[in-house]
Amino acid sequence: MTSQQEHGAGASPIGAVALAGIDRRSAMDAVRLRIGLAISLGLLKPGERLPDQQDVALGLSVSPITARRALASLAEQGVVVRRRGRGGGTFVADDPPRQVLAELAASPAESEAVNRLVDRRLLFECAVTHYAAVNVTAGQLDELERLTGEMAECTDWSAYHQADEQFHRLVALASGLGRAVDAYNETLAELYAYFIPYPIEALHASNRDHIALVKALRAGDVSGAIDVSRNHVDVLHKTMFTGMMGGAREY
Repeated sequence: MTSQQEHGAGASPIGAVALAGIDRRSAMDAVRLRIGLAISLGLLKPGERLPDQQDVALGLSVSPITARRALASLAEQGVVVRRRGRGGGTFVADDPPRQVLAELAASPAESEAVNRLVDRRLLFECAVTHYAAVNVTAGQLDELERLTGEMAECTDWSAYHQADEQFHRLVALASGLGRAVDAYNETLAELYAYFIPYPIEALHASNRDHIALVKALRAGDVSGAIDVSRNHVDVLHKTMFTGMMGGAREY
């Protein structure tokens, strides 16, 4: 999307940022991996409809072309099926090939990279939250609250993820930390490049942290806001795919 239109709002292309120097995985293969992992982990269920292609691209911060190619490749391998006409779309196959899903696995290097990114974001998150609690404006608070409401109304992981990114970037902007915000946003984009689809119920539960954070920011509760942000990010060690691999489903 121009650079944003080519790769998703404010995010960097997966192949160029997060995975470069790890496994040199192409952007298309990275999308295949992320969808395949979600299926293996039971986060995407057999027969479940994926968002439209454009929404898949936005939700995974890649270009529409990359999303289209990745979905076409998964369809060719029987991981997803495409149906035309009314009620059509792209659906998780009822019985995805086990061998293909086994190949769509993160390497130990990628898992370690994710954990390092979570730790880096944790440091940044606490810093921007501290200063946001001091510097946030009334208008920014209202927009943050609006975004929590939007996330509460989301019905799929793609729409939620887009609003979630806007929320966290706005908290960073509210900190007033200048160029340090750019460093935060770079780390956020790198970590989001590993985002995999989650059931919307789990994402709605995560949104409760956002709601609590806005409440603390409105109250000027620096310590309380930092506690919310620290716990919100630290749990990613367990809830991102690196902490969930033991729960992969057997097909």
